[in-house]
Amino acid sequence: MKTITKLFATTFTALAIFTMTNLHAQTMTTMDGTMMDNGMGFKVGVGISGGLFRDKSPMDYAYGADLKLQWDLTKDVAITASGGYTKLMGKNNSLDVDFIPAKGGVKVFAIKRMYLATEAGAGFAIQDGAKTNFIYTGGVGYEWNSGFDIGVRYEGYVNNSSSTTYFRQTGQYALRLAYNFKL
Repeated sequence: MKTITKLFATTFTALAIFTMTNLHAQTMTTMDGTMMDNGMGFKVGVGISGGLFRDKSPMDYAYGADLKLQWDLTKDVAITASGGYTKLMGKNNSLDVDFIPAKGGVKVFAIKRMYLATEAGAGFAIQDGAKTNFIYTGGVGYEWNSGFDIGVRYEGYVNNSSSTTYFRQTGQYALRLAYNFKL
């Protein structure tokens, strides 16, 4: 299972990077010769995040940084791919987990610059003997024209019980602050 998850995540990430490196913003010409923007574009976002867990969770808080690629298919829908570093801190220093998340997802801009986002992927553990986590997220956010982006999300983790860093299924409520560069 671990090999299949890593293969899937690596393939998805490589495909996203390969596909998105040659993308350019598109424009359309109307019948009268004026240019019209159809909403397509490419952005790279750099962000930091911090989160808290519920009382029943074996984890206390989390923090991390990420790099997010965003391809705007239209002015209302975008495809995302992200990777970075996340550290989950256990309660009473019982268990700290470091991993590299690799996720892909969709952003839907419901009201102008306000969006709904969902992602899924894998968290590749850094510690010896640790297994890969399945990660899923859902949240809302706001993206300014200047490039600033703020979002809140729920991020759930499903861990392999044979992992040396095993913790039961849990999730964090996280805040992400980011800046998006238009390419």
